[in-house]
Parts: sequence; C-alpha cells; structure tokens
Amino acid sequence: MSDQGFSLEERAAVYRAIAERRDMRHFSGGKVAPELLARVLEAAHQAPSVGLMQPWRFIRISSLELRGHIHHLVEAERVRTAEALGERSDEFMRLKVEGIRDCAELLVAALMDGREAHVFGRRTLPEMDLASLSCAIQNLWLAARAEGLGMGWVSLFEPQALAELLGMPEGSKPVAVLCLGPVTEFYPAPMLALEGWAQPRSLGELVFDNQWGHRE
Repeated sequence: MSDQGFSLEERAAVYRAIAERRDMRHFSGGKVAPELLARVLEAAHQAPSVGLMQPWRFIRISSLELRGHIHHLVEAERVRTAEALGERSDEFMRLKVEGIRDCAELLVAALMDGREAHVFGRRTLPEMDLASLSCAIQNLWLAARAEGLGMGWVSLFEPQALAELLGMPEGSKPVAVLCLGPVTEFYPAPMLALEGWAQPRSLGELVFDNQWGHRE
C-alpha cells in the first residue's frame, strides 16, 4: 500500500460502498434529515469536473404536485420505450423502472446553461460537461449507500418537457431524475440482472492491451 493510502478498514469501506451500490427502485417512504441530505449533496459537489466548471445543478422537488407531473412524464416515456423495444415490450413493461412516488426525496440533476463559454478540456470533447455531472451523481450515489440510503437514476423522460416543467433556462438540460431515501433492503445484485433483463459482463471482456480488441 502507498504511504498515502487509507487504512485497511477505510479501504474496505470504500470498496464495499462501490460493490454494494445499487440502482434502487423500491423505497420505504420515510424522510431524509436535512443535515443528511446536505451531506450527500456536498459529496456530489466535491466531484471532479473538467476545467473546474462544476456544471451540475440539483433541483430538489418538494412539491407533491410537481412530483406527480414528473411521474407522468416518466410513465409516458416508459410506454414509448416499450413500443421501441418491439418483442421485449411486454417484458420491459413488467419491470419496475422508478420509485418517484415512494422515495423520500426527489432530485433532478441538470447541466447548467452557458456551458459553451467553458472551453478548457472541452474544445474537442464538449461532452465532458456530462461526464463531470456523471461524476457528481456517482459521488452522491456512493455517499448515499454509505449512509444507508437507496438511490435510483431515472432517465426515462423527454428532456425538453422536463426542462419546461421546471422553468429551466435555455441551454440547460435535465439529465437525471434521482430517487433518494430509505429502503427496506438493498438488492443483492443489480435489479436488471435479478429480473433476467441483462447480465453484467466481466472486466476481462472490456480491458484491452495497446490496441482495441487485443488482449495479452
């Protein structure tokens, strides 16, 4: 271990949070204490970002009426996705894809407006703003798991419709609806694997040496 490394117990906790993080769809209601919500959001805010642009914006949805409108947008996209899946349509419709009505806290993670002004690290890869927001979401996910909170990332929505619903400025973009809150238990494996929708691939299949597709 490097002299700069954590203790054995601290490293085990970090790797445990990574291994046991789950995309949760089942929540048990309850509440998230304000100080706890602030703590996990601060963890998100500590994420790396290209050019230190910090493109993330989080909108806390406290209105039950607004939560209902977001659920409607997601349900409409769920139906459209099922239609696009063709022969797997019925299988998809049986999956639980969100916990919007049941979670204690609902957040929308979005990209800021005016991102074109940030060129550092984005001249050839403008999508690095999205990569930066994704890092913030992952930080939030891991912090939530360490705190015993479940979190689910919902991407089934039409971005422009959600942006209009939330009064977002032109140029900004919602990327994720995040369900956060207490759960009865965490899934022992990814839910889509448990439901037979897909299976995780091994790391060895996805790591190459020097050239694409080449393995030692």
